[in-house]
Amino acid sequence: MKKKFFTNLILVLILNVLVKPFYILGIDSEILRQVESNNPGEYGEYFSILGFTFILNIFLDLGITNYNTRNIARNSNSIKKEISGIISLRFLLSLGYIILVLISSYLLGYSQNQFKLLIFLIINQILVAFILYFRSNLSGLLLFKEDSIISILDRFLLIIICSILLWGKITTKPFQIEWFIWAQTLSYATTAIIACFLLLKRTGKIKLEFNWNFSKSIIKKSLPYALLVLLMTIYYRSDSVMLERMLPNGNREAAIYARGFRFFEALNMVGYLFAGLLLPIFSKLLKEKKNISDILYFSLKLILSYSIIMGLGIFLYRDNILIWRFEIDNLEPEYYYKASQTFGLLILCFISFTSTYILGTLLTANGNLKILNLLALSSVIVNLILNFILIPIFGAVGAAIASLITQLINLIGQFIITFIIIDVKVKYIEFIRIFLFSVLIFTLGYFSQKTNFNWSIQFLLILLIGLMIAFLSGMISIKSIISLLKEKNK
Repeated sequence: MKKKFFTNLILVLILNVLVKPFYILGIDSEILRQVESNNPGEYGEYFSILGFTFILNIFLDLGITNYNTRNIARNSNSIKKEISGIISLRFLLSLGYIILVLISSYLLGYSQNQFKLLIFLIINQILVAFILYFRSNLSGLLLFKEDSIISILDRFLLIIICSILLWGKITTKPFQIEWFIWAQTLSYATTAIIACFLLLKRTGKIKLEFNWNFSKSIIKKSLPYALLVLLMTIYYRSDSVMLERMLPNGNREAAIYARGFRFFEALNMVGYLFAGLLLPIFSKLLKEKKNISDILYFSLKLILSYSIIMGLGIFLYRDNILIWRFEIDNLEPEYYYKASQTFGLLILCFISFTSTYILGTLLTANGNLKILNLLALSSVIVNLILNFILIPIFGAVGAAIASLITQLINLIGQFIITFIIIDVKVKYIEFIRIFLFSVLIFTLGYFSQKTNFNWSIQFLLILLIGLMIAFLSGMISIKSIISLLKEKNK
């Protein structure tokens, strides 16, 4: 099982390292730069509306995707029986989502222009929900290769379409944020069709039939997952909405936050991929009552090696990176300062966030949703209170401070819950190893800044030497990797 996890993780990482970072840093960030340069605050408005559609996105899903991944991993024979009813249910949920978002946006006082953006973002969210559901079936069936391809297909298509719009010289007009949204619609629709085809290839022809009793049963089983996702989405996406709604210059503050959040989001893709691969594997191991400690510590050390090296490196050179990518040196001094501080705080948040992908996935696989929901509810309450206090005073920086404090509370809570509820032996040597590794990387970063090299060379040295330290310190074990590659598939 460990080998299956590792080999498929390598495939997923290769695909995503080739595609998603270029999409975030090369496409999305370039769109942000161009749009904000031509019309300050326009990207911030888009970012806020997008966050709003994400918050209500759970009503498209009601936890069905997470439930389905876990259920199919344990009972793969039930997929054809359930898929017909679930897809029919999803069409009904999509209609409810459209009505809910439109009513909520009216109550929030969205303008006519904001409604135009909102309509296509609603369509995009519906398409993404279907893609994620199809992927949950592929992942639950342990078809990781197919799942890996679908995981990057929409971004790959967006890269092609947006590259033509950005650099193809097919128009003399400045880049419009509407073009970006329409490109997403086309990419998501294409990906959804291909994902559906791959699933039907495995399951055979399926006849859609809506069954109220079946739908009611699925919703009842999925509600704990739905509540967890809703709470985490409010925590994860409410910042941009609150910035745009609470402040007179909210669009610009949201754009400041978006600059840091886009990097935060890109870096977290690795953790998200870990979670997607680990959920069905944890579910199987727990069902078969097998030892879970090895893969848990293996995953934690692997993800922390990545997040500590990358996170601390970016934190130390945050100003240089923002100037390189977003040209923030052209901003007013106030916004330059806010962009730098917000970015740094979100990167620190990223370092702590990665561990929760592993721990949260394990607790979800173990069925500890009630406790996870209570922890998530506490995090949301803390986050909202802090945002209401800090945003009027500090703007985007206040939202980033609120996120960091909330994430640290959530991380500590998940660690305590995991080692109390699940039979995992506490290996103090591993925690000492992680702490010393962090100190070494920070020390490396400190001294690298004292050299006379260009900042980009200094940053690259941190990454390369940091990776060597990860191997030498045992954070990443060569012996373990070799044994995994030699081991037979289980």
